[in-house]
Amino acid sequence: QVQLAESGGGLVQAGGSLRLSCAASGRTFSRYGMGWFRQAPGKERELVAAISGSGGSTYYADSVKGRFTVSRVTAKNTVTLQMNSLTPEDTAVYYCAARTQPILTLRWYEYTYWGQGTQVTVSS
Repeated sequence: QVQLAESGGGLVQAGGSLRLSCAASGRTFSRYGMGWFRQAPGKERELVAAISGSGGSTYYADSVKGRFTVSRVTAKNTVTLQMNSLTPEDTAVYYCAARTQPILTLRWYEYTYWGQGTQVTVSS
């Protein structure tokens, strides 16, 4: 069983930055591919970024490419999402998720564990 806890959300003005963190329980963190998803009201869940267990492979949605950076620190069982140049379109609840394989995936149903989510609101 893996428990995930996100932190770092909040209210920021357009153009600003936020850094989300996801703390994971468990002793085999390096075996988990991790993803950051977001869901805005009335919209489908969207994969924003993903990272492999080793951290050597990453994926970014086109909408965030060049603005967001995903990274992980295995020794601390954490994954972070650095978000720069935020726009109101980035407003959503952000979730981190873990799959039980180290290879990253773009499919939400291949992630087994989910955090509770953290709200990110970007004002114009």
